Amino acid sequence: MRPLRRPVDQPIPLSDRAIADLSFIRETMERAGTVTSVPGRGGAVMGVTALVAAWVASRQATPAEWLSVWLAEAVLALGIGGAAMVAKAERTGASLRTRAGRLFAGSFVPPVVAGAVLTVVLLRLHQTALLPGVWLLLYGTAVAVAGSFSVRVVPIMGGCFMALGAVAFVAPAWGDVLMGIGFGGLQIGFGGFIARRHGG
Repeated sequence: MRPLRRPVDQPIPLSDRAIADLSFIRETMERAGTVTSVPGRGGAVMGVTALVAAWVASRQATPAEWLSVWLAEAVLALGIGGAAMVAKAERTGASLRTRAGRLFAGSFVPPVVAGAVLTVVLLRLHQTALLPGVWLLLYGTAVAVAGSFSVRVVPIMGGCFMALGAVAFVAPAWGDVLMGIGFGGLQIGFGGFIARRHGG
């Protein structure tokens, strides 16, 4: 006995069409999705540690001691931010492995690497007074570019960092103050806003 074949022109069952449509919608949302795991509370904590670092760094006697304070702060902030981002993603059920998440990371990392390279170059040239401008400008660039794959407030924050970086080049003597405003004040302010509006 041979099974009956469905005629070629017979309509596709509604359940099969619904499954195909849902798969298409899911893939489209993943491609166009935004990274909502930017940590608001974690960013605010990073801001508090940066304010302390700005105060401590401004009291150092040598450029090497000053630099060690800010490098320690960078490592601490990176740890806080990374841990807070992973924790928020787990809490909200938002995967960091989506296409938007990969684009976010891929956009954030290159400006940060450029900042690290320029740090070494400026140290060798004994131009540490330019480092606040470089750090603020390139961190702002990283946040602004990566923020195009996140909620709207993130690229705005990046633009504010970039503006402070430009000011730091004009007024290098105010480097610690400007970094306190940026890495401290902006992180706390925007972090609090993100925590309230976008789930912590």
